[in-house]
Amino acid sequence: MRGQLDARRHQRGITLFGLLLWAIVIGFVALLGMRVLPTVNEYLTIQKAVNKIATEGLSTVPEIRNSFEKTKEIEYSIQSISGKDLEITKENDKVVIRFAYDKEVEIMSPVYLLIKYQGSSKGK
Repeated sequence: MRGQLDARRHQRGITLFGLLLWAIVIGFVALLGMRVLPTVNEYLTIQKAVNKIATEGLSTVPEIRNSFEKTKEIEYSIQSISGKDLEITKENDKVVIRFAYDKEVEIMSPVYLLIKYQGSSKGK
């Protein structure tokens, strides 16, 4: 009888409550990932477009804005900013294009996640 009690004390495993808790945590992380990954993809697309435009050799602000608008028409995932939102400067005879925008992601109604994206053609 004593051997059976010792065997029960040393059993290891996961309880139903523990399994449900982990399922909720994994489900929430998956939901968060599914909601946030499209915004990260959009940011990376904008960053790539800005880097490409900065190396094209365009010199005037309207040319750069028009080039971004053309790229935006091709890249359907760019929706958060337009050519008017770009900050264009010249540093050391190089064109530097900066951008910044906020993205609200609805997790579950009334809970939102605010993500602030910013970038530049210099990689800052």
